[in-house]
Amino acid sequence: MPSSAGGLSRLDWFLEDEPDVFILELGGNDGLRGIKLTETKSNLLKIIDKVRSKYPETKIILAGMQIPPNMGQEYAGEFSAMYPAVAAEKDVVLIPFLLENVGGIPELNLPDGIHPTEEGHEIVFETIWPYIENSL
Repeated sequence: MPSSAGGLSRLDWFLEDEPDVFILELGGNDGLRGIKLTETKSNLLKIIDKVRSKYPETKIILAGMQIPPNMGQEYAGEFSAMYPAVAAEKDVVLIPFLLENVGGIPELNLPDGIHPTEEGHEIVFETIWPYIENSL
């Protein structure tokens, strides 16, 4: 999962073809690195604006993330709240937590404790599919 800044820098390349649905799933690495939330939020907003500007008909879905409290409870709470705030500000569909029923469950994650196993990915699919299906 690249940083939100990395995603923004590669967006033009990705947008060479018009997507019907654009799922924005960035920011988790920013949070794990303790990057200022204002920077992450700004990148997410710019990505949404750029997609809308180039392809106004593309449906945008924002995948919310959560992080462990390694950077402190306050930072983790503000990080989680950032996604609903961005979704409301830009009027995009929000998946509240991409890793619902997977995050923090050791047997559903690789040894790094962050990335899902194959079984974990199946659960992630079940979480996100209704949002995608409703956008089609």
